[in-house]
Amino acid sequence: MKTVKTNILAWSCLLAAGLTVTQNAVAQEEASKPNIILINMDNFGYGELGCYGGGILRGGATPRIDKLATEGMRLLNFNVEAQCTPSRAALMTGRYAVRTGNGSVPLSVADYGLTQWEYTMPEMLSDAGYATAMFGKWHLGQSEGRYPTDQGFDEWYGIPNSTDESLWPAQQDFQKYAKLAEKTGKNPMIKEEHIYTARKGSPVKAVKVYDIPARREIDREVTDHAKDFIGRQAKAGKPFFLYLPYTQTHMPNLPSKEFEGKSGNGNWGDVLMQIDAYTGELLDTLEHNKIAKNTIFIFTADNGGEMVPGYAGWNGPWSGSYFTGREGSLRVPFIIRWPGKVPAGKVSNEIVHQFDLFTTFASIAGGKVPQDRVIDGIDVSDFLLGKSEESGREGFVVYVGNDVHGVKWRNYKMLFKELEGDRGTGKLNVFPMPHFYNLFADPKEEYPVTQQMAGRLWYRWGLGPILVEHEKSLAAEPPIKPGTPDPYVPAKQNK
Repeated sequence: MKTVKTNILAWSCLLAAGLTVTQNAVAQEEASKPNIILINMDNFGYGELGCYGGGILRGGATPRIDKLATEGMRLLNFNVEAQCTPSRAALMTGRYAVRTGNGSVPLSVADYGLTQWEYTMPEMLSDAGYATAMFGKWHLGQSEGRYPTDQGFDEWYGIPNSTDESLWPAQQDFQKYAKLAEKTGKNPMIKEEHIYTARKGSPVKAVKVYDIPARREIDREVTDHAKDFIGRQAKAGKPFFLYLPYTQTHMPNLPSKEFEGKSGNGNWGDVLMQIDAYTGELLDTLEHNKIAKNTIFIFTADNGGEMVPGYAGWNGPWSGSYFTGREGSLRVPFIIRWPGKVPAGKVSNEIVHQFDLFTTFASIAGGKVPQDRVIDGIDVSDFLLGKSEESGREGFVVYVGNDVHGVKWRNYKMLFKELEGDRGTGKLNVFPMPHFYNLFADPKEEYPVTQQMAGRLWYRWGLGPILVEHEKSLAAEPPIKPGTPDPYVPAKQNK
């Protein structure tokens, strides 16, 4: 009996030791994975920040973000999609938005958003051992099965759609038709929007109506949620992905009461100071929790500046607003800091597209990139970490909504369609021969037919193949139709 007890004790000790080794190995692996914080501003122009030529020029200094740029890398040629929903779809999936059925802001399809078949950035990072949270604007679905906590986030606080909806509750005609819609069951989407909260596996809960007072303070609340999440994860010792799609500077760009009048230069200056202060609070929270050195911190935006007069942003040297195929729509600020990893103070004009972040995060965090679908993002980690001077991306197809407007390759642009004027509300012109631009010589895209361009149309042999390859991929894997319900299974997987 004594021998049996001794053997049992020995095996128990070995088992305990094995479990301890395994737990330590998992803890060490998780500790080696960097935290990721991704700030994604809403309709925030290229020229707003001081380090991009704005700041005090726009009425509000941005010293904390300007300092962040000196501590990391600043990109001059970071590109996004031309509208909010497609931009966010591309970011979350690593794919052109048209592939996911989200090529345009939903104006008529209520059941929009990402199907459950899509494999999102938070799902990929969650599978790699990350805690995930999103605080802010989603704009990729407004129904059960399509909220952030259905798509990989552990927790969410924010709005499902867009900030202009905060203007609706104060309108008498809206209230009249909202009550009628509720009574008759017709036009169910004419209703007040709410701020929601949710955790993975549980239904979303409405917190309050998203009206003008709520609009003013939502980014304050988002920041507080983010700081709390950082603190909790720092104590837990688990790597985390924190996605912060702020609501500024989407119209109405009204500052928090805390910052109202602070710049002395109107709402825009106040809002810039607010954005800078909130970013500074997040950076300070990382320092307080002693995790700044192992955290990738990114500041960027979903689109270029607004097109509505009175709310219009500033896109620096570029022409066009969002909803156009011009550089003012496509290029946004991008700053990345990872102390000791990303070269400090580096500035680059290499092309990077927002869907490259999916594959890059997968590479850095040990995540898996799906092999059963087209992924448009490439891994630019060597470039961001200073191991390569080139990003590896030469260009991309320019979409406005679901339509191809052109192609960008290196510093050249070929557009088949353009909207008249500098905003996304002008007449659409379709050209019998494409317009070509050299963005070094003509950054504002003002002169499509010049003596120089007429004699240098070899450019098309760099531009054209990008579109040809893209069209082949669409033929091989047809895009999901907007409004496609779940469950969705691609036709090729049904065979």
